Amino acid sequence: MEIFNLSNDVTVFGVQVKEFPKGIGEAFEGLVKMLSSTDKRSYYGIFHMAESGNMVYYATAEQKRVGEAEKYNCDQLTIEKGKYLVETVLDWRGKTDTIKDIFEGMMQDARVDNKKGGVEWYKNEKEMWCMLKMVQQ
Repeated sequence: MEIFNLSNDVTVFGVQVKEFPKGIGEAFEGLVKMLSSTDKRSYYGIFHMAESGNMVYYATAEQKRVGEAEKYNCDQLTIEKGKYLVETVLDWRGKTDTIKDIFEGMMQDARVDNKKGGVEWYKNEKEMWCMLKMVQQ
């Protein structure tokens, strides 16, 4: 695992996946179709545990212009700046069934803030980062 410092908050927008985990792929496909392919932007999966014990997951895209969430009728969220533990997953498309296990392993690290959710940063078609916020020191 590596430590990555996200120097600024990242504003994203997207949709909550209602049927987790089965609906993740469809949610991202819909988001990509909705947005212009000429806009280079990052895509993120953002998740946290609800009080009910259920996983809440959002398929999101980086906001490039103010008002995009409203324009596309999406939820707006913020990825908080700060230090994250990161595990890189190469060729992630073939490993989607193992991502849950990667996060579970990372959550055992004492440096992780277990009150925060996690982030999947889809850097490109080959590389994805599993990110967990670290406890502030």
